[in-house]
Amino acid sequence: MRKWLLPVGIIVGLILVIGFYVVGIQNTAITKSQAVNKSWGDVQTSYQRRNDLIGNLVNTVKGAADFEKSTLEAVISARAKATQTTIDPTNVTSEQLAQFNQAQSGVSSALSRLLVTVEAYPELKANQNFLKLQDELASTENTIQTARVRFNETIEVYNNHILKFPNNLFLGKYKEKPFFDAEPGAEKAPEVKF
Repeated sequence: MRKWLLPVGIIVGLILVIGFYVVGIQNTAITKSQAVNKSWGDVQTSYQRRNDLIGNLVNTVKGAADFEKSTLEAVISARAKATQTTIDPTNVTSEQLAQFNQAQSGVSSALSRLLVTVEAYPELKANQNFLKLQDELASTENTIQTARVRFNETIEVYNNHILKFPNNLFLGKYKEKPFFDAEPGAEKAPEVKF
């Protein structure tokens, strides 16, 4: 046999093994990146559900109570601002997440004021449509929180994959993505006034 065939075969075999390894790393990065995109879609879907419910809540409250116009306007305005803020999950930055979080915080704050104001209207509190919407909003807030937690879990898996050695040698075009952080001051309990 020819002695030169064995070393050439070993070199070609090593090149193939390394090539398949690199392709595997790339394919896993693509899969994890798509999981981040899907997870962000779930977050947006949860917020969209809340925005859809807010319209129904405002109309129910309008029809059943005659109270502070400014409270309703604040809810409608916050909802409009929140729906205008969008994020591309492929190029997400900490600043974009902070801006998105701030817009959503405005909705939460306006809803809190609306629900506190409604306490003064017993006929509205007894209205079945209002009670159902209030329950739906509470459920939606839990869904939003769950979607945000899952988004952060997906980000963690993605970041770990692209940052660990030796993957980081082959994944230069993939960048670390930021986590969805709580807004500043979120650690303090909100003050509810009647």
